[in-house]
Amino acid sequence: MTPQPGSAGDVLTLISAGSATTRSDLARLTGLARSTISQRVDALIERGLVEETENGESTGGRPPRQLRLHTEDHAFAGVDLGATHCRVALMDISGNVLAECEDSMLIGEGPEKVLAHVDQRLDRLLGTAGRPRSALRAIGIGVPGPVEFATGRPNNPPIMPGWNDYPVPDYFDGVEVLVDNDVNVMALGEHRNSFADAGHLLFVKVGTGIGCGIVAQGRLHRGAQGSAGDIGHIRVSGHEDAGCRCGNSACLEAVAGGAAIARRLTELGLAAETGADVVALVQAGNTQALRLVREAGRLIGEVLASLVNFFNPEVIVIGGALSRVHEHLLAGIRETVYRRSLPLATHHLSITPSRTGINAAVLGAGMLAIEHYLSPDNINRIVNA
Repeated sequence: MTPQPGSAGDVLTLISAGSATTRSDLARLTGLARSTISQRVDALIERGLVEETENGESTGGRPPRQLRLHTEDHAFAGVDLGATHCRVALMDISGNVLAECEDSMLIGEGPEKVLAHVDQRLDRLLGTAGRPRSALRAIGIGVPGPVEFATGRPNNPPIMPGWNDYPVPDYFDGVEVLVDNDVNVMALGEHRNSFADAGHLLFVKVGTGIGCGIVAQGRLHRGAQGSAGDIGHIRVSGHEDAGCRCGNSACLEAVAGGAAIARRLTELGLAAETGADVVALVQAGNTQALRLVREAGRLIGEVLASLVNFFNPEVIVIGGALSRVHEHLLAGIRETVYRRSLPLATHHLSITPSRTGINAAVLGAGMLAIEHYLSPDNINRIVNA
């Protein structure tokens, strides 16, 4: 249901965005009567969502009371589950990190063991931050595989045995849980923390595989079934002999992903099994690794050039394990994108390495939880309950 203009949820949106800091601001921006604004604000204060303080700057007479989000009694969690790691961050309602941790954890150990570990870490972080479990309002989780976002169930994730159709949100009692693909939460984390003014952004994760998170008009775009941005399985011409784990051949990640580069280096007699091994060889100055990473960048650039012509983003952010050697990877990407895309589409285009780095997913997962909780529909439900 679409909230009515000027609802409590709309009022909180203006306060959380910093667009309104006083009741007078709210009345001016919404056009509502001061009495109606007072009702909305008082309801938000009563629910512990907003606080009002007397520290405004006076323009003559009594200083105006300032409105801001009430951060003390709310906590949110961002969880980044990778193939071999688990990162958890506890945040306040403004997105500030209160406590965080990182552990080695194999996603292949299955949902029960992995989520039990997450639950234990949440209790520890809440204790560190001095907040009770009841303060935890929502949890955002990013996983390394496709997800049906509406239900939070992984959908045939190739590197997550035992997770298919598992009801992840049901594991946690008394708190809302949102589950999304890791590259989507990376895109959200990067956008909110580093490129908030960009309306259209692509976040390309180049690791073992390759995926893309899409931000359109400031919002995540998931597509009809949540599979938007799966660019790793776009066909690349001239590589028909490269088999992909999806069952097809010549997929982008089968020729330019970290695992594919490692495989080619192994064939050349170098010890490389993962994208991390590729990074280590590049950082050691190995010329074969340098050549293959730059070649991979050109192949990725071919796909991105088509996306630039189609989507016309302002920013393309490159993240993932191979972004640690971004000067070589981006050189290949930029070379192809600027050569193959239309001049108008690239006139103001920025292609840049991730600024949030390894924290992109955990920050994005936390923002996913916070923004869901602060959405007008959800706030109206809380206020009217």
